[in-house]
Amino acid sequence: MTPQNLLFFAELLHRRTGILIDETKDYLVKTRLAPIAGTSGYADIDALIDAIRDRPEARVVDAALDAMTTNETFFFRDQTPFEVLRTLLSDPGRRGAGPLRIWSAAASTGQEAYSIAMLCDELPHLSAENAVEIVGTDISQSCLTKAAAGVYSSFEIQRGLPIQKLTRYFDKDGESWRAKNELRSRVTWKRHNLMDSPWALGRFDIVFCRNVLIYFDISTRRRILDLVAGQMQNGGHLFLGASETTLGVTNAFAQTNRAGCWIKADASAAPHALSA
Repeated sequence: MTPQNLLFFAELLHRRTGILIDETKDYLVKTRLAPIAGTSGYADIDALIDAIRDRPEARVVDAALDAMTTNETFFFRDQTPFEVLRTLLSDPGRRGAGPLRIWSAAASTGQEAYSIAMLCDELPHLSAENAVEIVGTDISQSCLTKAAAGVYSSFEIQRGLPIQKLTRYFDKDGESWRAKNELRSRVTWKRHNLMDSPWALGRFDIVFCRNVLIYFDISTRRRILDLVAGQMQNGGHLFLGASETTLGVTNAFAQTNRAGCWIKADASAAPHALSA
């Protein structure tokens, strides 16, 4: 891959997805784009990138960008955020008018959103079908297709899903496991780029945007967090990854007393603290 093609693709990737790579990541680009070049009928990666530059075909461009996203995820990842979420949701008085709305942003193949759905189902005041709306979004159509199908390998199931929840919410499907209809019906899947305005998704009480900001530069993090804040109710809660923060990035959120959990700032109110 020529340096010129690497530079072109890196700029395209950053412009379209916010993901930042430099010349030290050329091995990563080669590894991930080689299969796309092969399946798309190009002799090598340079031919693929030349085609993307000179005669872009949406299907090929999307596949190349999709290949560069990181889709690491598993059920009930890191545990603590879900314990905090359970505490938040355990008080029926927190519900306002209408359903509670939760957004799993950059949801990848769906394990996070389904984890949230299982947790809500186990709370009596949220178990009713219309009590909570969970929206899972991702930039990758292939990830969304897998998420909507709700089919996972034994390896994926073993990463974080307790046996009690496996037997309650999943059925064996050959060598895989399929989420039961009742679980899948609790999540709506939509394609969304975090770089774009999420206004069409509606407003949310709780947002999970975990382990994704680490892939962006600070200006992109600020843009994403401000866009997310714009779709949240005042006092709504934002969950980030353990190594992620809003401090020094945006004033749209205030810190709570639980690591990884932030609250949508309300200029007319004092900062909130999350008690447990």
